[in-house]
Amino acid sequence: MKNSQNPKEPQPKRKRLRFLGQIKDKSARKRQGRQEEEYSIWYGLGLFGFVGWSIAIPTLIGIAIGIWIDTHYPSRYSWTLMLLLIGVIIGCLNAWYWIERERREP
Repeated sequence: MKNSQNPKEPQPKRKRLRFLGQIKDKSARKRQGRQEEEYSIWYGLGLFGFVGWSIAIPTLIGIAIGIWIDTHYPSRYSWTLMLLLIGVIIGCLNAWYWIERERREP
């Protein structure tokens, strides 16, 4: 006959409470991890590459157009250098826009 006044809880009930406590701790850590928004190294490298390409592509397009203008319509001004500078400026503005947009998104 079991004694209902026994101060010790039955073994299965203690195991179940310990298991529920572990689940609660893990879910709390998971929730906290989702709220911290820590980015991985791959995210940083991907963003770094994206910024590089967003500057490089307008610069290369400016150089190509400048070379074409200089070969077909020669003048005392270097269109290649002018469009290179314009391409770098457009690329930097483009990169700044995308970084600001990424920073504001949750």
